Parts: sequence; structure tokens; C-alpha cells
Amino acid sequence: MQTLVVPLIGELPELLDTTRSNATWVVTATLLAAAVATPISGRLGDLYGKRRIMLGCSALLVAGSLVCALSTSVVPMIAGRALQGAAMGLIPLGISAMRDLLPPEKFGTSIALMSASMGIGGALGLPVAAAVAEYSNWRTLFWGSTVLAVAIAALIYFLIPATPVTARGTFDPVGAIGLGIGLICLLLGVSKGADWGWTSGTTLGLLVGAVVVLLAWGWFELRTRDPLVDLRVTARPVVLLTNLSSVVIGFAMYAQSLIVPQLLQLLQLPTETGYGLGQDMLEMGLWMAPGGFMMMLISPVGARISHARGPKTTLALGAAVVAVGYLAAVGLMGSTWGLLVAVCITSGGVGFAYGAMPALIMGSVPISETGSATSFNTLMRSIGTSVSAAVVGVVLAHMTTTDFGGVPLPSESGFQVGLLIGAAVAAVAALLALLIPTRAAREAEERIEHAIDEVDAEAAVAVRR
Repeated sequence: MQTLVVPLIGELPELLDTTRSNATWVVTATLLAAAVATPISGRLGDLYGKRRIMLGCSALLVAGSLVCALSTSVVPMIAGRALQGAAMGLIPLGISAMRDLLPPEKFGTSIALMSASMGIGGALGLPVAAAVAEYSNWRTLFWGSTVLAVAIAALIYFLIPATPVTARGTFDPVGAIGLGIGLICLLLGVSKGADWGWTSGTTLGLLVGAVVVLLAWGWFELRTRDPLVDLRVTARPVVLLTNLSSVVIGFAMYAQSLIVPQLLQLLQLPTETGYGLGQDMLEMGLWMAPGGFMMMLISPVGARISHARGPKTTLALGAAVVAVGYLAAVGLMGSTWGLLVAVCITSGGVGFAYGAMPALIMGSVPISETGSATSFNTLMRSIGTSVSAAVVGVVLAHMTTTDFGGVPLPSESGFQVGLLIGAAVAAVAALLALLIPTRAAREAEERIEHAIDEVDAEAAVAVRR
């Protein structure tokens, strides 16, 4: 769903009879809806059963795909894409359901494989969508996604057992609204800042509003009995550092998706610049696709490393491999085969990291919080991708050249700086991963927290007496 409309972006204004600015909302709506809906889906899954909410997400995916397939203007298309984005909670729910349904010996490998499936889905989606857009009607993309969504719903219904409901309490609508408003302000400001101007009143107002709303939301969540997100659990060192690593890994992963396709497609006559590779959309997608397969192939290796050395080691190793992949891209950006090697290295590192992060989260939260905690971790990764799009966009927009026909193009140094930023950010993620407490330290910390809770409980009894 994320890469489905990429080949259509340039044609959407004509297809939907709208402006280029309005057409960008077809992408932005999916991002915003996914960010808002994912933590809500996670909490609902803990309260009412993950299988039930997964089926609800599938229904949203079917409805969104149908609306897009039938759209003749930009407004229903944006609405359909928002429904598709709201279905993204399906992924962390599926990962967290594994803790309830699978035997321990299959748990690590299964998490790693499902996490890697996101990579192969995106990698395959791009060339498939490009081929359909080039050789068939664009609506075929959405009719195809409708059929796939129906198949997914049927498979979940018939093959996934009901998951036990372990959480107690009620849903927190105030927390959901507050988090939604804060995230929309934040992501709108970040994703649209380049178009509106980073110093414009709209952008600054959104970013300041996001800070104010999210601080108020955090204050409320700490004082409500049944919070949407238990911030005390997310403040535990393992969970906190894993979530921070997720933001940074999301940034590092997405930077490649922004830079490498442009390098592959830049100019049909690469000899004019020395760094463009002149591939069309379909060819670009095919060069990028092996990265998704690499994630799938490498994920069982990451699971074995996590089993032997712990997911902390796998996360740190994955981030380090991502950094190596970016450095390789700097040296190999002059050829398609060189970029293919760099993409595979980076994707292998992402495969390690994506499999390790849910394992770290679910190993550090109560079973009643797995859906909410895993979904919040997915949200952190989405925030990282949004910030990555803004930063890389600014770098490529400001480091341009007009030496070739007077048309401003990202310069070779701009691409190199973007790749080096990706390497630096991945290195930061590796350092954050190394700071995650070991199991022994975590168990000692949990014993201290338990002792404090017992003291608090005894003090409360004494006060009542």
C-alpha cells in the first residue's frame, strides 16, 4: 500500500483533474492515518482481542481500496488512501499476536520473518505498480489491492485462532483524540514544511501546536487509570531506548528509499552529469526489488543471533550494517550494480533491526500491553521516516546544479551528503542499541520496581488505616 501510488504521483494531477499540490495529499493522507490509527489499533487489540481488530483493519483495507478504484476526483481518492493507511495497524497486531499463539521456540524466527515481509512487500510493490501503471489502466492497481485485501481477511478469519484478552480496563477516547491531534500537527508540519516554507506561520504553528498538545497528552495519560499508552512502561530503559532506536532506524531506512531511486532514474543520458543512471520507473523498481528479498533471507539469521546473543546485539549489528551500506553507496553510486550491492547491504541490516525491535519490546512489557507497546514502536518508526523525508528533501532541494539545460537537479554532492547522513544516523542507532540494558540489569531493575510498588501499596494501606 505504501508504494502503490509512487508510479502514479506525476500523473495524478491529470488523472484526478486537480493541482499537483492537492495530489500530494494522496500520499500524505496514508501517512497521517497510519500514524493515528496504529496505536489505537494496538490498544483495542489488547482490550478486545487481536484477531478481531485485525479483521477490522482488513475491512478498512478493502473499503479503502474500493473507494480508490472507483474514484474520479481527488477528494474520494484521499479518503480511500486514508482508509488504507488506517489499516496499517494490522502489522504490529499480527506481530504481537505471535506472543499469544506460537510456542517459544518459533517465536523469534516468526517475528523476524513477519517484520521482513514489510520490506519485500514494499520492494515488490514498486515494480509491480510501475508495470501496471505503464501497461494497464491505473485503476487495476486498486482493484488488485481490493482482491488481495479480501484474501487477507479470509485467511485471517479461517486460519488465525482467536487470541486471549489479557488487558483489563476501558478504551481511552480522550487519549486517542489527543494523540491523534498531536501526531497530525507534527507530521503535517514535518511533511509539508518544505512546500509551505519552514519559517511560515502555518509550519511553525503546527510544530509548536504538536509540542503543546503532546505534552498535555502525556500529562493526561500519566493521570488516567486506563491510558491509551502506558507511559510508565514506555519509560523503562529497554523500551525507551528501543523506541528511540526505532525512530533513528526508520530515518536511516527511508533515506535510502528517497535517494537511490532518484540516482537510478536521473536523466536518460547519464554521461551528461556523470552520476545519473537513466533508468525508467519499471527498471528502477526491479533494481530496488532484491533489497526486499535480502530482508527476507537475512531475517532467520537475525533470529538465530537474537537467540544466541540477545536481540540487543542483533539491533546494534543491524544498525551498523545499515551504516556500512550507506558508505558503500557513496563509493558505488556510479553504477546500477554498485547501487544494487549497497541496497542489499542496507536492506540486510534493516532486516536484522526490524526483527530485533519487536522482540525487545515484547520481552520487556506485560503480556497485557503487547499490542499497544508494539504499535507504539511502529509509530516511532513512522515518525523517523517522516523526519527522514523532510531532511533528505531539504538537502537535495538546496544542493542542486543548473549546469545541464538550466533545469535545477540534485547535485552529486547533494546525493553524497544525503547518503552520509544516512550512515551517521545508522551509527547513532547502533550506539543507542548498545546502551540498552542487558537481561541481568533489566531483571535487577524490575525487582527494584516491584519492591517500590510493594512499599507504595503498604503505605497506601497505612494511610487508609
